[in-house]
Amino acid sequence: MGWRDRGVEVKTPAQVASMRRAGLVVARTLDVLRGAVRPGVTTRELDSIAEDAIRTAGAVPSFLGYQGFPASICTSVNDEVVHGIPGDRELCDGDLVSIDCGAIVDGWHGDAAITVPVGDVPEDLLTLVDDTEAALWAGIAAARAGGRVGDISAAVEGRLREEGRYGILEDYTGHGIGTAMHQPPDVPNVGRSGRGARLVPGMALAVEPMVTLGSHETEVLDDDWTVVTADGSWAAHVEHTFALTDRGPWVLTALDGGREALAALGVPFGGSD
Repeated sequence: MGWRDRGVEVKTPAQVASMRRAGLVVARTLDVLRGAVRPGVTTRELDSIAEDAIRTAGAVPSFLGYQGFPASICTSVNDEVVHGIPGDRELCDGDLVSIDCGAIVDGWHGDAAITVPVGDVPEDLLTLVDDTEAALWAGIAAARAGGRVGDISAAVEGRLREEGRYGILEDYTGHGIGTAMHQPPDVPNVGRSGRGARLVPGMALAVEPMVTLGSHETEVLDDDWTVVTADGSWAAHVEHTFALTDRGPWVLTALDGGREALAALGVPFGGSD
């Protein structure tokens, strides 16, 4: 297994390569789901598409049955931030839907999320999605061997604070990932550089900004899963799993491993593909 420091699972290069296979299943599934989003489709139909794509790839959905969760993906619409349960709700023109997806290959997990506009969406919501994605990549780009998890948190928060108008969820965070979907350390979306667990090659982390157009305060619905904004403001949620290598970050749930986005930020690509 490599070694563990205070519960942090550090992978060998071969194990990271195994995680890449799971990450690619997630990436390809989300790519299919992005194309399936349209007015009139139900979130249950999206879940069915996802489960078929994951299983056809020889993988197992991470979410199905996890602590009793009843579906293969999370679908969170508009003021729902995370952990929405797919059902009979039809997506409407102007909606935002966040889709969170996980897959297991040979015991290794991949986890990623996208927020997709449905039809004709107002400009402020498109900007929200763009800024949330930019914060995700800023966080990944801040990860360097010898640094700290707080460097990632500070970069995510700093990119969002540049706009000065977003709520950033604090009660829900990114996380370590590997032989389990959720592992130490937590990866908050707010924080200070130089704090938290030390970053070393072989660590795999899921970074996932959850951002609202209003307050960061949230509530959980009666289904005990769906997290909504307390003030009814709409939200975006994006996520990638990356591994830190000797060369830099390797984004395991990006089709190109993160090569293009990292190059645009002047960060060396840590992947082997």
